[in-house]
Order: sequence, then structure tokens, then C-alpha cells
Amino acid sequence: MADMNTGIIEAFRANAGVLGADVAGGHFDGKRLLLLHHVGRVSGKQYVTPLVAATDGDAYLVVGSQGGAPKDPVWVANVEDGAGETTIEVGDQTLRATVTVVRPTSPEWERLYGIWAEYWPDAKVYETHTDRKFPVIRLEPTA
Repeated sequence: MADMNTGIIEAFRANAGVLGADVAGGHFDGKRLLLLHHVGRVSGKQYVTPLVAATDGDAYLVVGSQGGAPKDPVWVANVEDGAGETTIEVGDQTLRATVTVVRPTSPEWERLYGIWAEYWPDAKVYETHTDRKFPVIRLEPTA
């Protein structure tokens, strides 16, 4: 996964966030991605993870689906245990953003997850691989 992510990150940065049919088999062609910066809660290492991002007003929504794996991806715990703020790259901008992890027990989860799932139709496939409900991470750019 790291090798694939490295290629996606390089293509993202080289093309101001626009990925075409030549990257990852065209899977992200026409979709908005962002690069999420986070610190390993155990290792303390800096990571950058490319994620499909829907919008909710001025905020970005990413989801810890991991393709329907039985557990949340590690990056979710990293941002959840973080300082409540992180760096994201969107298009050709690098922004600071407030992080809110929205779990299925939240009244906002259904609405936010619905926005992301509508934007990223693969969500319906991911849902068939697990009973887990995916956390939504709302990233609100700060001034």
C-alpha cells in the first residue's frame, strides 16, 4: 500500500491535486483527493495519506473505510489521538484544518457519511465486506 500511496502522492503534487487515468489505473480520475498529514501515535513518525474527499460546505470529509477491512485504518487513530488540528493538501494548497472524528453513534454521522458515500460510489462495495460502520473525519480549514 505504501508504494501505491507514494505514486499517488507524487502525482498529486506534480499535478496540483488532479489525478488522471494514468494514476492507479484511473481509479481516482475525476475525483477530489486530499493529502492528510498525521503523526503516528506510537511511532511519532510523520505520515501523509491520500484520501478521497467529499465536501460539506467549506469542510472536507474523508472516511476510514480501508476498502471495507474489518478494522479502522491506522491513520484514523492517529488523527483521533492527535491535537485536533492537522495539515491537509488540497489541489495546490497546503492548509491547516480542525479535525473532528464522527463515529456512527453521532447524530451527524448518517448525514456526513451519506455525503461521502454519494461522492464515492465504491463505498457501497466496501460496506459489503464488513459489518463495521466507517468513521467520518471532517476537516475544517482554519484561517
